[in-house]
Parts: sequence; C-alpha cells; structure tokens
Amino acid sequence: MPTADSRLPPVLRPEHPPIRSLDDLAARFGIARHGDTAGVVLSGITLATADLRPGEAFVAIRGVNRHGAEFAATAAEKGAVAVVTDAAGAELAADAGLPIVVVDDPRALLGELSAWIYGTGPDDDIPLLFGTTGTNGKTSVSHLLEGILGQLGVVAGLSSTAERHIAGQVIVSRLTTPEASEFHALLALMRERGVEAVAVEVSAQALSRHRVDGLVFDVAGFTNLTHDHLDDYADMREYFEAKLPLFRPDRSRRAVISLDSAAGAEVVERCEVPYVTIVTPAIAADPAADADWTVEILDERQDGTRFRLSGRDGRTLTTVVPVIGRHMAANAGLAIVMILEGGYGWERLLAALDLEHGGSGRIDAYLPGRTQLVSGDRGPAVYVDFGHSPDAFEKTLAAVRRVTPGKVLFLFGADGDRDATKRHDMGRTGVEGSDILVITDHHPRFEDPESVRATLLEGARRARPDAVIYEFTPPERAIVESVALVGEGDAILWCGPGHQDYRDIRGERTPYSARELSRRALRDAGWPVPEPRWPVPYPEDATPLSDPTREWR
Repeated sequence: MPTADSRLPPVLRPEHPPIRSLDDLAARFGIARHGDTAGVVLSGITLATADLRPGEAFVAIRGVNRHGAEFAATAAEKGAVAVVTDAAGAELAADAGLPIVVVDDPRALLGELSAWIYGTGPDDDIPLLFGTTGTNGKTSVSHLLEGILGQLGVVAGLSSTAERHIAGQVIVSRLTTPEASEFHALLALMRERGVEAVAVEVSAQALSRHRVDGLVFDVAGFTNLTHDHLDDYADMREYFEAKLPLFRPDRSRRAVISLDSAAGAEVVERCEVPYVTIVTPAIAADPAADADWTVEILDERQDGTRFRLSGRDGRTLTTVVPVIGRHMAANAGLAIVMILEGGYGWERLLAALDLEHGGSGRIDAYLPGRTQLVSGDRGPAVYVDFGHSPDAFEKTLAAVRRVTPGKVLFLFGADGDRDATKRHDMGRTGVEGSDILVITDHHPRFEDPESVRATLLEGARRARPDAVIYEFTPPERAIVESVALVGEGDAILWCGPGHQDYRDIRGERTPYSARELSRRALRDAGWPVPEPRWPVPYPEDATPLSDPTREWR
C-alpha cells in the first residue's frame, strides 16, 4: 500500500528560472553569512528536503518539535547549494558544508525570497491574479473563474483545494494554498506556459502562515464566513480577522465582497481597497441588503441552476451554473463580477455566457466533488460533495431537497484531529435537513473514529430524537447500506470526501474514492451508472475495504 509521501503530488518548478546569485540574496535579505557564498547560483528555493532539487536553496525554519536546520546535511546530499535560516539554525547547520545566509525570520521572509528568486513579485510580469477567500465556496469560485476565463478564450491557471491547473495540465493539490516557495515556482511555470490569468483559493491559514506572501492579487473575492477552523483559531473573531489582510493594499488591488453572510458587511467596512458588492437574496442573511450586483435564482434542476446577474446600472446577464444549489449560483455570480473587475469587458462576458447574446447560455466549468452527480438516469440520485461544515450541509441539503421528489438520505462523517466544536452542529444540521441520516467515518487521522461518530450522533439525536438515524462503518459499507435504503426518485447526498482520492488513517493516505464507491454500490444494486469523468484511484476489481482485514460491523 502506498505511503503518505508516495501519494503526494509533485512540486512543480519553472523550466527556465531567472539567474540569481547567493551573494545578491545575502545582500538583499541577509543579516549575516557563513561560508563561501561567492559564485553560488540559485535555481530555486524550498522548505522541504523531500522535494528539494539540485541547485536550490534550503530554507530551514523552526518547527513545532524540531528545527529544519537539523536536516541541512540531508539537503546537502540532495544537491542544495545553500541554507537560509535564523541564528539558531545557523549553528545547527554549520557542519553540513553549505554556505549559510542568516535572516531574522525565514518563515516570514519566504514569500519575498521566493518572489525574488522566481521573478514573480508584484512589480514583475506575471499573470493576472484572482484570489478568493471565505469559509465556503472558495474552491467552487476558483473553478468557476477558470471555466469562465476559458470561455472568454483566456489561457488560465488554477490553484485550489482540489487541483492545480496550468494551461490544461492537471495536478492534484497538497494544500488548499501551497507554501509560498511552491506557489511562486508554480506561478513562474504558468508564466512560461503562457497563462494569462490565475484563480487562487486563499485560506485563512494561508494568510496567517505566510503562504501568499510576495503576491498582490489583482482582484480579491469574499464568499462568506461560517463556523469552521476553530482547531486553528481561538474563536470566530480571530478566524475572521485572519481573512481581512487579503483586503489591504499590500495584498490586493480591488475586491468583490458578497453580502450573503453577516460578515460581508464588516468586510466592506474594513476593506482598504476599491470594492464592489454582490448579494443573492434567496440565501442572504439580509435579503434586502443593498449591493452593486444581485443574483436572482430563476430555476433549479439536477443538471444546474439558472440565474440572472443584475447590476445597479441596469446591466443583466442570464446563464446556468452546471451544479445544483442557490449557493452555487451565488458563487458563479461572484466569479463573473471578479472577472469584470479584473478588466475583462461586459460585452465579452455576455457573448460567452448569455444565450440571448450569442453565448452558450451555460458556464462551462467542472467542479470536482462539488454536489457532483455520480448516478445515472434511473434509480436514486447520488451526489458526492466536499462540504464539511454545518453551513455547507444546510445549503447543500436544501439544494438537493428542491430537486428531489422523494426521500433525501444524508451520509457524512467528520475529520479527526480537526475542529471538534462544530460536530454537534454538523449532526444537528444533517438530521434536520434529511429524511434518513447515515453517519460514518471520514479522515480519522490519529483520533478514535468511534468517538468522532459518537459526537455526531449525539448532536443529531438531541435535535431530532425520533429521526431515522443509522451508523455504519467503514464508509465502504455505509454507501452500500445507504443505496439499499432508497429507491427511484430518492437522493443520497454524501458530504465530506468530495474529489479526494484517499483517506487519512493514522498518517497514511489510503486509496479511496467516494465517487467510485458510489458508482460501484449503485451498479451492484442493479442501477445504471454513467462512465466517470475522473481518474479511478484503484482497479474495478480491488477490494472495497480500505483495510481488507477489517470486517464490517
């Protein structure tokens, strides 16, 4: 079985990076240097020895348990030509035989270092950057941005939770937002390949941990703020504050702010760059909120949601986003306005998206694992979604309910070793929005999965003691049992795994695909299934159990 490291996607580099010397780096950023730096040329920069390439500088930072400088000898063996670290790290790396540049805080400086080495700073010739933050919708907006840009004839790039795209090349993502060194290398490669614009998902953690340092986004978008990530932040106020730096002049040039959640109004108040606002009355906390743009829901079907985008100045555009849900129409509206703010003309958008103006009448975008319909034209509809917060559950369940004539079964689990404060609300929201609730496992990581399920069950039973609730483990069994509980005209919504092709079990990425498991369960129950649009992570005849020695119970 593959180890965690063997299943990680590669870190990409430009083929022809700018020529940078270590002496120039030391003069520009260093406070001291040790060893002979003369004549040393850098081809790149990295934080990790695992993906270090010959000719690169190794940036050694202090971790939770160990200092990265302890691995300087390993970096030297792999071809590193220098170490950039702090004073404590310089002592630890002294015997590695590499020249050392000392800086005060290598983690905080990584973005600027990377931008300088790859020539991807705010004053360099780089693609147009669209950055989206918020609790829910970041990935969807990013993929919609890329899809719409493609319909405009723009060569686009993408960096999201799900995937990285470079002019059509697709690479599975490691982190929601890559480390600064990885992102600047990716941006330099995109430039080499003629990418004109890039859609980037920007998490709060990316801002807090310096992953987007050295970048200024041409347009920043805000989706919403709901309960999540309290494993990383002390409370919702701290989590909210972590997102605000994106709306300052050192991070972005313009902004588009959704007023659908209550936090949108405060983002407007504290935004320090020019901005416009957008609202979707059908889902907004304040449906009467006054905004520059409005998204009006016209129709909801299994294959998409039709909506009208209207501007305060009288401009209108009508199109279809290819997934269900009013929140998805809101995401699409935000993406369209962000593109408009990025300098692309209104008539060009109409000609691409609006049927009455010669467009397709539909947004051509693929949103991996976002309310993704994996079933056929007969039997229960089965949707696989990446949602993992109470707000995401509520919106997606409501969307499925509106297009389902029969019962709605909700299947989900919760992440281990992540924000446990939302688990009761996850159970409550799940049971309140469904006719049948099935609780299973997700990524247990190093936490006891039985304990995680128990908390979810407690939240659900407190909310609806009389509800139909099942507990099945492992999830391979849960989807089989779920298909057996529903029939023609019913629907299953499986939230959590979405596009992911693994489960994290005690630090090991175990091959796993909720989409393929759903298709298999449907087929075994006698229902027709379409051919998948995604890669299958293991053969059709592979055991359906993550651990073949474990029995269903």
